[in-house]
Amino acid sequence: MESVIVRDSGIMSGEPVFRGTRVLARTLFDYLEAGHSLERFLAGFPAISRETALLALEEAKESLFAAH
Repeated sequence: MESVIVRDSGIMSGEPVFRGTRVLARTLFDYLEAGHSLERFLAGFPAISRETALLALEEAKESLFAAH
């Protein structure tokens, strides 16, 4: 399965973005860190589906807790 977060030096200077958009992945984490709901993030970035946002969170979790 392809990651929902990609890096491309030609898009947003290579910062991780949601695939097919210019929405920085960091934005999702910034919203949540600030105490905003996932729904508020999704309302502000309609190009990102709920499923995509949840997959991004799952990918981040897996990368943090993956067995080495």
